[in-house]
Amino acid sequence: MESFSLILAIVVVTALAFDFTNGFHDTANAMATTISTGALKPKVAVAMSAVLNLVGAFLSVEVANTISKGLVDETGIRPEVIFAALVGAILWNLLTWLVGLPSSSSHALLGGLIGATIASAGVGAVHGDVLVTKVMIPAVAAPVVAGVAAVVATRLSYRIGAKTDGRAAEKGHRVGQIASAGLVSLAHGTNDAQKTMGIITLALIAGGAVSPGANPPTWVILSAGLAIALGTYIGGWRIIRTMGTGLTDLRPQQGFAAQTSSAAAILASSHLGFSLSTTHVVSGSVMGAGLGRKGGVVRWSTAGRMAVAWVLTLPAAAVVGAGAEAVTGLGDWGTALVAVFLVAASFAIWKISRRQVVDHTNVNATEPAAGEPAGVVTQAIAAVAPPPAAAPAAPLAGAAAADGLMATIPAPAPVPVLDPSPVAAPAAATPPAAAV
Repeated sequence: MESFSLILAIVVVTALAFDFTNGFHDTANAMATTISTGALKPKVAVAMSAVLNLVGAFLSVEVANTISKGLVDETGIRPEVIFAALVGAILWNLLTWLVGLPSSSSHALLGGLIGATIASAGVGAVHGDVLVTKVMIPAVAAPVVAGVAAVVATRLSYRIGAKTDGRAAEKGHRVGQIASAGLVSLAHGTNDAQKTMGIITLALIAGGAVSPGANPPTWVILSAGLAIALGTYIGGWRIIRTMGTGLTDLRPQQGFAAQTSSAAAILASSHLGFSLSTTHVVSGSVMGAGLGRKGGVVRWSTAGRMAVAWVLTLPAAAVVGAGAEAVTGLGDWGTALVAVFLVAASFAIWKISRRQVVDHTNVNATEPAAGEPAGVVTQAIAAVAPPPAAAPAAPLAGAAAADGLMATIPAPAPVPVLDPSPVAAPAAATPPAAAV
């Protein structure tokens, strides 16, 4: 019983560690556009988001119940299975944070849980109907719906503000953007914080600490809310940079439209108990806002990399979760080995991230990686273009004139140089010089 209590404690601590990574991984969802448009200073933005994440954690338990009661067969789950699921989710969160990709923490968690459950109890332990209706369908539909809503909201915003003073309209949209960013943070707390509550509750049910079908205890809600709030305050600056400036260039009107669309989609999903990816929703809204402004662009190379990460998230976390479950099934020493591997891998990823630090001081800095890469033709022309000093002699006079240097170059001087034959004849017939 003592060893079982220990493993249950390890699961709870690991779940809160995942919640912490979820916080800094998803800070960009609420505050990237606000920071990129200058509506709020970076540190103020993440502090505001952290507080509202904590408040949102207490507003609903519908998503937590989807995780703890509906997705997998809770009667066949051991605490070690949940621990293995969390290992897969944490490692995927850290890897995508390292490369600045806003992938889904929600799908990482669900993928790890599905993979570990299948490895432990078989495919039948996963409720496929819940997976499809409350996870897969929202994953596809949410970014599309949010993107279309953001396109409409952006165009409407510009049309309404067309006849108003430009500076006054921009200032008003900045204020509105702050309010909508707060709403997204609140919505994030109602959705993402609850996923950890559901995982901890599932572990407590598996360990016999609470009865099957119970709602998350108050201490679980509080601890999950605090963990995600702390992670949010730390700030996932790498992903904030990608979401705020790497995907598209946003103006206050676009930021307001994107965040309002995101908040509406997330709150509706939380009410319905959908385990929605807030990352997918906000990314779709940002791309929609980019397309909604006349002349706006979306950097499709960045969007393509994000889409690849989205597709890989659930299966990659599932594979790691299944592998971790296979090792924990060997006994206590297997569980200890997986725990050591998780700590070592997390430390290694953090160490690599220190080679190029991104924080609140340079989150809006423009880097080549944030834009579209130069095309093949552009690179080829740049490689073969001759330097100015190697220009041919014939166009020298024109080039000199263009630079404003024609007055310093005597016009007759180039004439003998261009035709050597007339120069030799006068040189031979110079009697006055010979007479002297």
